[in-house]
Amino acid sequence: MFSAVESRRLYRQVADQIRMMIIRGELAVGQRLPAERELAEQLSVSRPTLREALIVLEVEGYINIRMGSGIYVTRKHVAEATGSEREPVEGPFELLQARAIIECAISEEAAKSARPEDIAVLDEALRAMSGVVEDARAVLVADRAFHTGIAAIVGNATLIRVTGEMFDMRMTPYFEKLASHFEGPVSWRTALEEHRAIRDAIAAGDTAGAKAAMRTHLTNSQKRFSESFGEEFSGEQGRGHTAGPNKGKAAT
Repeated sequence: MFSAVESRRLYRQVADQIRMMIIRGELAVGQRLPAERELAEQLSVSRPTLREALIVLEVEGYINIRMGSGIYVTRKHVAEATGSEREPVEGPFELLQARAIIECAISEEAAKSARPEDIAVLDEALRAMSGVVEDARAVLVADRAFHTGIAAIVGNATLIRVTGEMFDMRMTPYFEKLASHFEGPVSWRTALEEHRAIRDAIAAGDTAGAKAAMRTHLTNSQKRFSESFGEEFSGEQGRGHTAGPNKGKAAT
């Protein structure tokens, strides 16, 4: 039924292939897709690539991801979206990789010149985060303030803008749907501790430590994201986990 896809822009190609199968009726409404591991093997792609494709299809209304049950086709035809609506931004793994490359360097530079008033800005963002971990929108605002606050220490307007734009890429229907599956108070409390480690290294003027702390945070974000995705989306049995405890493992 499924054929392997080429390597270019994989998760979008995977979404296109599954979408066309639904439209052509090869996958019927109400049908349960194969388990994540099996489907990834059939398409000859990685599980993260498949997960990103499935989120695209859920946002478009073609499938419904039922945690602990599986992935089901919801409807055969949907209104054709415009190119800008259909085309998602870069996948979350690409985005986290880009952020790691750029923000690690920014943190290193920030540690060279941070003043007490700069650290006060970071402290205010952390205080705000700690008080709103239950509020998905408010905690994102505070998180953004922390990351752009680090860029502001360097004093380069381009770096401030790029940091903000990378963060804002998650404020789309695609990423909002993604976050609904795995973000929550538990994940934000974990992320908050990682943010504090970054803050402490910058305040101490520890350039290597600041760079390492930012890399640890973004690497852990990707790891938590991937683990939550795998646990909740596959519908596979016998893992010894349920959807409830896994919810809220990933925040960035």
